[in-house]
Amino acid sequence: MTTNTYEKVQQILAQAVAEDGVPGIVAEVHDGDGTWFGTAGVADLTTGHPRQSGEFLHIGSSGKAFTAATVLALAAEGRLSLEDPVSTWLPDVLETSGYDGDRITVRHLLNHTGGLFLTGLAPELQNSIATRPTRNWTTSELIELALSQPPVAKPGEQFLYSNGGYYLAGAIIEKVTGGTYATEVERTVIRPLGLSHTYVRPADATGYPHPHPTGYVAGALKDGVDPAALTAENWASMIDYDKPPVDVTALNTSWGWAAGGVVSTTEDLTRFLRAIATGGLLPPAQHQEMWTTVGGDSVVWLPHARYGLGVIEFDSAAMDGQTVRGVSGTLPGSFTLALSTDDGRRSVAIHANIEPRTLDIPIRIIEAMYGVALG
Repeated sequence: MTTNTYEKVQQILAQAVAEDGVPGIVAEVHDGDGTWFGTAGVADLTTGHPRQSGEFLHIGSSGKAFTAATVLALAAEGRLSLEDPVSTWLPDVLETSGYDGDRITVRHLLNHTGGLFLTGLAPELQNSIATRPTRNWTTSELIELALSQPPVAKPGEQFLYSNGGYYLAGAIIEKVTGGTYATEVERTVIRPLGLSHTYVRPADATGYPHPHPTGYVAGALKDGVDPAALTAENWASMIDYDKPPVDVTALNTSWGWAAGGVVSTTEDLTRFLRAIATGGLLPPAQHQEMWTTVGGDSVVWLPHARYGLGVIEFDSAAMDGQTVRGVSGTLPGSFTLALSTDDGRRSVAIHANIEPRTLDIPIRIIEAMYGVALG
């Protein structure tokens, strides 16, 4: 990779701060020339402290890949199968609201084809985040939330992104092993890869190790907006970006859990992604399962992307013949995207301490890194 590529990435970071309202953003690149780290903006708007390498970051839904890898590790150990009905491990749990635990499989949970609704925009959750930001969600409450609305499709019928499926997957991990979700992620993923700065955030956590950026949300819901009216299509239009950014670093994130409860660094996240992208973590059969994708174009709101088990893969035709794999996640105060070629030779991990207003920044990073045009 040429120095010109690093310069392009740095320009994109600077634009994110200057033009898109991002307080601070970083990018870590690994390629044949070594490692490059770029930064723009600040970690904290009050102190003006700059972003830096080694920061502990909440990686949001990128944590789904850790959950999927843990399930696949258990499958490799012969302790469960992706084709197991949910009722095998959680009898009677899905016998509500029109769900059928005999027809929804573990695979359906991991690739978002179980027919569960978009749990992240459930009114109960949105109201809780807005009015009770320190609420500690229990596993049983999360599963109740996941099933609080009826199915939106038949099992296996279509891709519909849902945190609820990953809540159920986390509960299955605990039922199969008799241990906690955090313990199993540590055993099957974190420890084997030597991710010394990665952990599952405890449900009652009130902060992060140092160093870490302050997390912000851009303004708030527009006056008069009912959280119950939020959808995947309209939520961005419901935000009043003229309001000052709000510090949400102390937000309780127990509602993320197995759907997005991992804290990491750009370095550790890169190591994890390169391991799962290249086959360095899982046996061949489970590696292939992880990268068997579903959905149409832009299933994860990025162009030319399809979804595997907790991961995304771009159409190689759109990537000039390259196989580019990755993870991405957002939550209040954090946006993460990490990508790698399937040979691990070219990777990038970016983090912003606010949810971007559009996907222009990550798309431009992808284009600069891999020499493509995704428009």
